[in-house]
Amino acid sequence: VRHFHFTIILLTVDQGRSSRAKISEIRSVSSGPDLTLTSSSVFVFCVPIANPFCLALQTYELKEKTGLAGAISSLWEKLNQPFQPGVPEPQNPRTCVLSLPFNRKKLHLFDIKSKNILFDNATRGRIVLEILRRTACTQTCQTMGITSLLAKGVYDSAFPLHDHILYIPQMLHEEWANYGVFFKYQPADLIRKYFGEKIGLYFAWLGVYTQLLIPASAMGIVVFLYGWLTVDTNVPSQEMCDERLNFTMCPLCDRVCDYWQLSSMCSTARASYLFDNHATVAFAIFMSLWAAVFLEHWKRRQRCLQHRWDLTDMEEEEVGTLFTTTHNLPIASESLTWKDRLPGYCVNVSSILLMVGVTFSAVFGVILYRIIVFAVMSMNPDHEAKANVRVTVTTTAVIINLLVVLVLDEIYGAVAVWITELEIPRTEAAFEEHLILKAFLLKSMNAFAPVFYVAFFKGRFAGRPGDYVYVFKDFRMEECAPAGCLIEVCIQLGMIMLGKQLIQNNVFEIEGGEKKKSKDPNRPRHRWDLDYELEPYEGLSPEYMEMIIQYGFVTLFVASFPLAPVFALLNNVIEIRLDAAKFVTEIRRPDAVRAKEIGIWYNILSGISKFAVITNAFVISFTSEFIPRMVYQYLYSDTGTMHGFTDHTLAYFNTSNFKPGTAPNSTRFDRELRICRYKDYRDPPWSPESYQLSKQYWSVLAARLAFVIFFQNLAMFLSMLVAWLIPDVPRSLKERVKREKVLLLDLLLSEEAEKQPDTQHPRVSISGQSRVLLHPSDSSQPFTSSVPGNPVNSL
Repeated sequence: VRHFHFTIILLTVDQGRSSRAKISEIRSVSSGPDLTLTSSSVFVFCVPIANPFCLALQTYELKEKTGLAGAISSLWEKLNQPFQPGVPEPQNPRTCVLSLPFNRKKLHLFDIKSKNILFDNATRGRIVLEILRRTACTQTCQTMGITSLLAKGVYDSAFPLHDHILYIPQMLHEEWANYGVFFKYQPADLIRKYFGEKIGLYFAWLGVYTQLLIPASAMGIVVFLYGWLTVDTNVPSQEMCDERLNFTMCPLCDRVCDYWQLSSMCSTARASYLFDNHATVAFAIFMSLWAAVFLEHWKRRQRCLQHRWDLTDMEEEEVGTLFTTTHNLPIASESLTWKDRLPGYCVNVSSILLMVGVTFSAVFGVILYRIIVFAVMSMNPDHEAKANVRVTVTTTAVIINLLVVLVLDEIYGAVAVWITELEIPRTEAAFEEHLILKAFLLKSMNAFAPVFYVAFFKGRFAGRPGDYVYVFKDFRMEECAPAGCLIEVCIQLGMIMLGKQLIQNNVFEIEGGEKKKSKDPNRPRHRWDLDYELEPYEGLSPEYMEMIIQYGFVTLFVASFPLAPVFALLNNVIEIRLDAAKFVTEIRRPDAVRAKEIGIWYNILSGISKFAVITNAFVISFTSEFIPRMVYQYLYSDTGTMHGFTDHTLAYFNTSNFKPGTAPNSTRFDRELRICRYKDYRDPPWSPESYQLSKQYWSVLAARLAFVIFFQNLAMFLSMLVAWLIPDVPRSLKERVKREKVLLLDLLLSEEAEKQPDTQHPRVSISGQSRVLLHPSDSSQPFTSSVPGNPVNSL
């Protein structure tokens, strides 16, 4: 009979408690297993457990596909074969197992070939953990289970050991935690057998997400290549680069800044067109459909895994969360009233508002940095240095933003845990949900706030020449480049996304923390010693959070950065193997936890996908130049082309209307210069309503609002259409489940018939979703399924 080793380690003896008392608690919890004293301060015991359990009833063969469907299926299997992991497979992959929850009364129905293989490794771990959780300690204190003893500090840690005797860890290391197999699918079944369903579902979801990033990346590259190939034919860019047009622009700051030529922004205009072209709009709609397909595809994949892993009828396990006071005494959350919880909720709300204020303050601080540094660098007499002021300020500001985001991420994670503990949720599931929501709110706001500012607020409140808006009465609000703010959104998004992935997700994980050093180097190195030196398991929430934030970068602002899916794909290829190596070799083995689905993370993904439609609609309408170009071409162009678009978007300003002390002190241009240009839709100074918003402005604004409504409705309609067209459960799975129910019912009927050889065969009545077995001799005691559609659960 196989054994499963679950190690509990006690490092030090707390003040006021003797080691004798603690040893007695260990003996009480162990309920039988031998206690081994390995040193004066470290106690280790292992729980051996036999597992007379099996799910298999009998096997059946799947029907082979014939005709065109069979040929396509066979061809797909051959093409897909090189990408399959090299793990042992059943002799006949078309042979399936009919299974149901084990019941001792039906022992003769189960296919029990060997007690050594009845349980997989993860199930053994769950049984051991459940024994330790449910065992009461009555000799020294009234405490229930190992969780309470860990919370009170009796034990330092409790964790299952990595079982290197089995072939599974070695197989996982070779076919999963190995960069050489990055092109292969993950061995999901093997992961589930060793780590449990919850971790198996995470890596299955990550695999589906990474797989579907491939078409999104291909489309993003196509959009970028389209812009690169057609940039020389783009008329607005050509006009901005044409020095002969001689567009003299108004100064970018007061007094020290000079007039400048629009042609000096030629490189910025060409770079902006790479991401701001007609293909970008189509790509934004494509990504809305992609998000819907991704969510539907994951639902189908999840249903298949639920069936394969026997999770269909599983009820979520609710385990009461143990909270402790400053005196390390457990609190019964069920006995708390709303008055007891009110202080915690007040601290919750106030803390979240404070963190929101900190995030906005950090964004505002970077804005001040940009404004002040731009003004200071503009005082440089070197004209070449002045020409690069905008690029320098933007780059350094993005780096500062990235560092602030990384620091606040760590702070917000700790704050989210603290304020969630103050709520004292009733169960571990409730605690995890509340923690995830708070952490996601704070971290997503921290990551996306700088991008939102550049995309939707920068340059909107700068004013105009002669009537600028000032910060601290001396510094003008910053403006967008003449080519628009989209290129700055692209830079901001790209650097924050790549920086978080490179530094936070990969570099930190590769370096990791230093392993704990053994206090006694001469002590024999047992398996539990080696595992204790590994890093403790921190849960899946950090892993999910990394990917969810990345998903936000990929979908929320994809209209400004079509290459985001490409960088996400490259990161995930590394991330999967990095996480695999971490789980197999770098952290203590987690407790195997059963889970039916990925939980609240799916709702967050769905919410991000819907919000992405809105953000991309506003990015295309108000941040890019797509709508102004369309309005000019179809309403104001005399030739129906884009010629003259640049001149159309530039307003006129009479230099004599500068406020005192704001005109350039010195200039390389003609001192008699009377007109300069600035980007806006305003009436010229010779108009009766000089410097007022022009009719063109209102036309463009109306078109922008109309496009937002049209884009949102179109994207939402197509997303709902995709969700409606793609069924949540594959047809093959429906047929398989239906066939299994019939086979199971036949098996149960046969068993009942064998029990009563002298009576007539039982009569079966199937009505609606329930199945009732009626015996002629006693129709008052029917055999009824307790769950609709499933005759198994009465066993």
